[in-house]
Amino acid sequence: MTSFGIMTAPMQVGYDDVLRVWREADAVPEIEHAWLFDHLLPIGGPLTGPAFEGWTLLAALAAQTRRLRVGVLVTSNRFRPPAMLAKIAATVDVVSGGRLDFGLGAGSRPSHSLARREYEAHGLPFHDFAHSMESLAEACAVIRRLWAEPEPFDFDGRHVRLTGAFCNPKPVQRPGPPIVLGGRSSALLRVAAEHADVWNVPGGDLGDAVRRGALLDRYCAELGRDPASITRSIHLPVSYDRPGETREAIGEAVAAGFGHVVLGLPAPYPDGVARWVADELVTATTARV
Repeated sequence: MTSFGIMTAPMQVGYDDVLRVWREADAVPEIEHAWLFDHLLPIGGPLTGPAFEGWTLLAALAAQTRRLRVGVLVTSNRFRPPAMLAKIAATVDVVSGGRLDFGLGAGSRPSHSLARREYEAHGLPFHDFAHSMESLAEACAVIRRLWAEPEPFDFDGRHVRLTGAFCNPKPVQRPGPPIVLGGRSSALLRVAAEHADVWNVPGGDLGDAVRRGALLDRYCAELGRDPASITRSIHLPVSYDRPGETREAIGEAVAAGFGHVVLGLPAPYPDGVARWVADELVTATTARV
């Protein structure tokens, strides 16, 4: 079965707008999950416009929904130390009653100038690609241990070093929330093959996404892991004016094996947009598949 969710990028919008859409979606059973992104400054529109911090906003929305699975698609591993991120995620899982899907990625590409400037603006280091991938793999290992270990432990990695690391409270979900790793590079796919429960790829070139998925299969085989144990997820942009194009993109992605579809909603959000997504996109597409 294909699951469908929405993504509301928390930039150039108000809190009340995002909250309204999530509350609407919480009452629409065809929509199973809802997502934010993780940027500290806008990556579109006016550069001085609003951009909400993803995990703070997620906690607020988790407290005001009851059914949706919730997450950040995806968290930049460059923004927060992994032990702190594990604590933040465990808190949101408790607040949500066990509805967190834990999205994580290496962080913005060096070539993405609008995204990269947020690191400089917040005094955050922007390490090279190799560093970002090595630290992502270590973060996945540390975070899983923090969610599961009953006693404090030390960790001496190449990039992550902890003494007496411990997380309490633990997440509601045991042994922890599903890990959703997002990205399309071959190095990211190697990390996903070892650590991901869900792999998410940005939309765009479906053929490339399929080829990326085949590479993930190969890396899983090298590790002795069943590729089918990793759910394939894709983010697709929504057009309110051309829903037929969105339906076609959804149908092609589902036929290609992507069983987890995240529909990116552009702002401003029309009234009743969640119901519209369910009727015009989800139901209309699944009836044809």
